[in-house]
Amino acid sequence: MKRVRHAMVQAAGRGLRLRPLTETMPKPLIEVGGRSLLDRALDRFADLDLVVVNSHHLADRVGAHLKARPSPPTFLSVEDVLLDTGGGTRAVLDRLGPDPFFVSSSDILVTSGPGGSELERLQDAWDDGRMDALILVQPRDRAGGFVLPGDFNLNPEGRPIRRGAAPQADVIYASTQLVHPRLFEGAPEGPFSFNLLWDKAIAAGRLFAVVHDGGWYTVDTPENLSAASAWLACHGG
Repeated sequence: MKRVRHAMVQAAGRGLRLRPLTETMPKPLIEVGGRSLLDRALDRFADLDLVVVNSHHLADRVGAHLKARPSPPTFLSVEDVLLDTGGGTRAVLDRLGPDPFFVSSSDILVTSGPGGSELERLQDAWDDGRMDALILVQPRDRAGGFVLPGDFNLNPEGRPIRRGAAPQADVIYASTQLVHPRLFEGAPEGPFSFNLLWDKAIAAGRLFAVVHDGGWYTVDTPENLSAASAWLACHGG
């Protein structure tokens, strides 16, 4: 495929589990290891032509932060009403263009593994004839800071399937994916989760996964925030 040139960084959440810190600071601007989560997210996409960032809570501060960055070029999408992961992306499809684009969260730390960067691996694995979405997944036992049951198991072909009644999943969605705009055909307006689109893609046999072989850590609680800097130092961040 031709190289991906656009991305969406999802940064609109209120960070409720990180209160009281997020009562006066937008979660994406919280620092880990001396650098904000948002900057770390944007650094991954530094060579792209455009990165759309959505925001809701204290959006003016996020906007000012983006203006101070020299690269990559960014567009701020301010959500007066939170649109959730799918709705927030649908709202800016005109900015993201007609080709596959990355979508990633702003509250994760990611390090490359033996196979290279997760973004390069997603691009290399993309098959436009077979895929509407290609998600990065992390083995649950290597998902730093993650305590929930998780999202998916992988079938014998390596495709993600819902964990169903299993007490926990083998892999989790690692908060980064490569998607084609056609995934949003028929999607509703307003707030909705990417889960709605993934279920449609699973039913059509068009959701695929790449298993991340590097480090991954979620920064979503005070405990994880405290541990994240030490984790990052151990992983070369």
